[in-house]
Formats: sequence, structure tokens, C-alpha cells
Amino acid sequence: MVPSDLFVDYPLGIEVFERVRSCLDGFDDVEIRITRSQVAFRRRRGFAYLWPPGKYLTKPDVDVVLSIALGRQDASPRWKEVVHPYPKHWMHHLEIRDVAEIDAQVVDWLLEAANCAE
Repeated sequence: MVPSDLFVDYPLGIEVFERVRSCLDGFDDVEIRITRSQVAFRRRRGFAYLWPPGKYLTKPDVDVVLSIALGRQDASPRWKEVVHPYPKHWMHHLEIRDVAEIDAQVVDWLLEAANCAE
């Protein structure tokens, strides 16, 4: 699969994928896995995921969600939801309405997550 297969009905998803991928270009070992449900960015383990909520929810607010795994809970009000599925991992869900929302703060979170996933 390629990202356009996953985001065929959600064109913003492709733009967000390209932006996130370019933010992670400094890491030689980032693997991208694409399934029918998500795009996963991985090193030793997954650290960031893009997914279209329209595949799962009846009336989603956005076309794409970026989920970032951090080793801590971040208190930013930008997160739609923060969950604590494992003792040392917090999953932070960010609804994306425009590719410009992948700004310096989001890039910092992505780099932090990537560094923790090595």
C-alpha cells in the first residue's frame, strides 16, 4: 500500500503525510508502514501514526489525526485526547485541519517521540 490508498477520500492526509515524513528526514532508520487503517512511523517501535477517522467514525470533525507516542504526558490544549495505554507511554491524538498545523511545536513532539523510539 501507499499513503494515497489509505487517504483516497481524504486528500489532506497525503499532505500531512508528506509534511511529517519531511520532518523526520534527519533519521536514517525511520521505517514507514502503511496498512489499511494507518500510516505508522517506526524506529525500534512505533512513535507516530496518521489515520483517517472517517474510516471509523460516522461524523468525524477532521480528515486526519496524528497520534504521537511520548514517554510523558504533555499538557498542551492542542491535543484532542491523551491516553495512557502503557506504564511509560502516553498516546497524544492531534486532529489536523490544515497542513500548516504541523508547526514547530508538532515537529518538536515528533522529534522527541522519534528519539524515544530508538
